[in-house]
Amino acid sequence: MNMDFNLFMNDVVQQARKEITAAGYTELKTPEEVDEALNKKGTTLIMVNSVCGCAGGIARPAAAHSLHYDKRPDNLVTVFAGQDKEATSRAREFFEGYPPSSPSFALLKDGKILEMVERHEIEGHDPMSVVANLQSKFDAYCEEV
Repeated sequence: MNMDFNLFMNDVVQQARKEITAAGYTELKTPEEVDEALNKKGTTLIMVNSVCGCAGGIARPAAAHSLHYDKRPDNLVTVFAGQDKEATSRAREFFEGYPPSSPSFALLKDGKILEMVERHEIEGHDPMSVVANLQSKFDAYCEEV
């Protein structure tokens, strides 16, 4: 049974990775990739992905749909909590003042945290309210595309 569960979880993880990269986000799997991506000039949206239900049912759909907008971050990246642990840990070092939260979104500019959408703002909400929350942050900090 344990082997079946591991196979199932691998499928869930692969599907979760596929959904977020198909939306246009680049996966960061190492601390070095995180440093390079999050220190880029401009605005960067990072999604902290996870296998929980609110990630699949709310956060990943919101991550995709929020990009259909006049203003967007310059860079879109993702780390996977519970999977790419060192990369996630390094990313969280950039989220100064915010506790670890997954799923979540962080908006940075030139490597500095601007705002976050934390799990409590995702779980129990519908995807469109998360989209609206993200887009309000894009309005405040991002350029028109």
